[in-house]
Amino acid sequence: MKVITSFLAILAVSAVTSFGADAPKKPKMTPEEMFAKKDADKDGKVSKEEFLKGAKDAAKAEASFTAKDKDKDGSLSKEEFTAAPKKKKAA
Repeated sequence: MKVITSFLAILAVSAVTSFGADAPKKPKMTPEEMFAKKDADKDGKVSKEEFLKGAKDAAKAEASFTAKDKDKDGSLSKEEFTAAPKKKKAA
């Protein structure tokens, strides 16, 4: 009886995990789509407040905002927002 119960438990777990793997993945947003979503007031710029809203790590998000804000005007243009970050040099 224990063998049958163990077998059924293993079968149930494998069935659940195999169905979960087939779930469709949500497509990633393009940088332009992300900019449009972050630009809550639709003024064509993302303010620091808009950028930080919903951030999981506020300190990291603030550092990212500061690095992206090349003209230091306190908001990100679409060009600043979508620009790829500079790669770090290998040591």
